Amino acid sequence: METFEHYLDKYAELAIRVGLNVQKDQTVVIMTPVTCADFVRKLTKKAYDAGAKDVVIDWDDDEVKALRIKHAPESTLREYPMWRASGLEEMAKEGAAFLQIYAPNSDLLKDVDPERIAIASKTTATVREGFLKYLRSNQVNWLMVSFPTAEWSAKVFPDLSEAERIKKLWEQIFKLTRVDKEDPVAAWKQHIETLTEKQNLLNNKKYKQLHFKAPGTDLYIELAPKHQWVAAGSESERGIFFVPNIPTEEVFTMPARNGTNGIVRSTLPLSYQGSLIDGFSLKFENGRVVEATAEVGQEVLNKMLDMDEGARYLGEVALVPHDSPISQSGLIYYNTLFDENASCHVALGNSYPFTIEGGTTMSPEELTQNGYNKSLIHVDFMIGAADMEIDGILADGSREALFRKGNWA
Repeated sequence: METFEHYLDKYAELAIRVGLNVQKDQTVVIMTPVTCADFVRKLTKKAYDAGAKDVVIDWDDDEVKALRIKHAPESTLREYPMWRASGLEEMAKEGAAFLQIYAPNSDLLKDVDPERIAIASKTTATVREGFLKYLRSNQVNWLMVSFPTAEWSAKVFPDLSEAERIKKLWEQIFKLTRVDKEDPVAAWKQHIETLTEKQNLLNNKKYKQLHFKAPGTDLYIELAPKHQWVAAGSESERGIFFVPNIPTEEVFTMPARNGTNGIVRSTLPLSYQGSLIDGFSLKFENGRVVEATAEVGQEVLNKMLDMDEGARYLGEVALVPHDSPISQSGLIYYNTLFDENASCHVALGNSYPFTIEGGTTMSPEELTQNGYNKSLIHVDFMIGAADMEIDGILADGSREALFRKGNWA
């Protein structure tokens, strides 16, 4: 127990000091399930130690949300409390830092009508669009971390007792976030440098297209003309360096909205809005998904793709080697924060403006002209595996081996 508390303390310290990088006199907003209360108190103390002037907790409860989606009149699913959305947006405007604890329950809504889930999801995304813009454009420093819950640990370690599986999941989190290192901050500094080397290599190459080839996948992704690769750390509008995801193993950029063609097959399950989508394939023509099939969660996949017009286009492409620590753990986490860092992935929906040169200062029209895709959703799904091959295609049509057997070539 003493060792666990020691690592938990380091995990909280890493989140506040490295991930979020809280500044003196900054407001910190923690968005969290109520089940994480003890950890939230630890994070709150660390935030004040780092100089925060105030810590605001935005409590949530997945069970209560599920009950509402299941039982409330359908008309109320088209409503969302404006005070809550405007409050978050106001704090972002004033320069607050945002920390989200992400611990999804992929089975929570498995027996609920997907239409009701889609209505509630679209309503929430629409009302919160102004707030999410601050995060998606890195106008504020923000962070996502995870915390083991009974439901999540049961998906990862179904054969263990509740106490054992939570203990085991904590061990994995401490290892994969480098908290088990003697000096996690130094370990993260080195890790960021390694990812930045790959980022710089790709930015110097200026590939026009990427070609992904694996069983069930033959996909060409054209990159936005002014694309820039991003890794690990970002800088907020106020010049604060932060690491938005812990863990992170990816290098990512913006596809050209209309430039994806071919077929791609998922390689890991996708936990989406309390439901599981698995074994799915998408066919793209001129950037748009024109066919979608899933072994599990077909109707949920269809509703996700019909969220809005932009939901059928890609907003991100990310490279992650198969030998990443998360992949080598041999586990499926049913948690996108972890699974996306085990595998190359792409995201349906909204692009990140900071993944093209000058994107954060462009008008909506300029963004569109430069390949940007606008959508209420941004959903990462995993496509990489040990047999993935990727070629980088230059402007003159020549090819270079980028990945072979799932790893950097």
